[in-house]
Amino acid sequence: MSLEHTKKVYTLNTGDKIPAIGLGTWQSKPNEVREAVKNALLKGYRHIDTALAYGNEAEVGQGIKDSGVPREEIWITTKLDNTWHHRVTDGINSSLKDLGVDYVDLYLMHWPSSTDPNDLKKHLPDWDFIKTWQEMQKLPATGKVRNIGVSNFGIRNLEKLLNDPSCKIVPAVNQIELHPNNPSPKLVAYNSSKGIHSTGYSCLGSTNSPLYKDPTLLKLAEKKGKTPQQVLLVWGIQKGWSVIPKSVSKSRIDANFEIDGWSLTDEEINELDNLKDRFKVCGDDWLPIKVFFGDDE
Repeated sequence: MSLEHTKKVYTLNTGDKIPAIGLGTWQSKPNEVREAVKNALLKGYRHIDTALAYGNEAEVGQGIKDSGVPREEIWITTKLDNTWHHRVTDGINSSLKDLGVDYVDLYLMHWPSSTDPNDLKKHLPDWDFIKTWQEMQKLPATGKVRNIGVSNFGIRNLEKLLNDPSCKIVPAVNQIELHPNNPSPKLVAYNSSKGIHSTGYSCLGSTNSPLYKDPTLLKLAEKKGKTPQQVLLVWGIQKGWSVIPKSVSKSRIDANFEIDGWSLTDEEINELDNLKDRFKVCGDDWLPIKVFFGDDE
C-alpha cells in the first residue's frame, strides 16, 4: 500500500481523479478563509471544498488566486444551496462568479431538500430533488461543471434518485458525514456498489468533538506518535474515501497534511471501526423535511 496519502487520488465513475485529502471551509469566518485556502494550497493541498451556503466562495476564490497555484492543478468542489434547487443555472453561475473561475470540478446538491426561499420552514410544493437532478444533469454539457454529485443522501433517497427513469447520470460523489462515531458502513457500501465515491465531511468530528476524549483513539495516536486528527484522516483514506478536514489555523492545516510515510494496520483500523459511541455533527431537524432515516449504519 502506498504511504503517500497526500498524493493519493480516487478515480470517479467519470474517469476524473479526485484528491484523497482536501481543505474543508464550512464555518470558516470570512477574513480567515482566504488565508486558509492560500496556506493549504502552498502546503500542497490540491482539493478545496466550499458551498454557496457557506457564504465564502468569493474569499475561497481570492485564496486560490493568492496562492499562485494554476487553476488546472486544483480540484474545486462547491454545492447548490437548498433554496436554489429550482434555479440550478443561477446557482452554478453565482458560484462561478464568486469563485472567479470558469468551471468547478465537482458540483454537489448540498441537501436533498428543495427549500422554499420565501419560507425556510417549507419545502417547495411543486419541486423535489429528482427535478433538481434533472437540471443538474444538463450542466456537464455546458463546460461549467466537470462532475456532478450529491451530499447528505442516505440509502433511501439514493434509491429514490437512482430508480427514477429521469436519472441518466449516476452521481460521481456522495459527500456525507464520516468519522468513527458516525461511520455509516451500510451507506458507504451502498455508494461503492453503485460506483459512487464517498467524501467524508466532519471527518475529525468537528469542533469540540467527543472523539478527542476517546481513550482508544488517544492511545492509538500516542502509539503511532501522531495527532488524533492525523490518525482519523489516515483511517478515512485507508477506508477508501476522500477527506476534507476543515481548519483555518496554519499549524493545523499543515499538520493535517503531514500524513505521509506511515499507515494504520488492519487491526488498528478495526479498533477505530468498533468505537461504541455515536454522534452526528449535522442532523436534519433544521430542514423542512426529514432526510436521515437511521438506516445507514
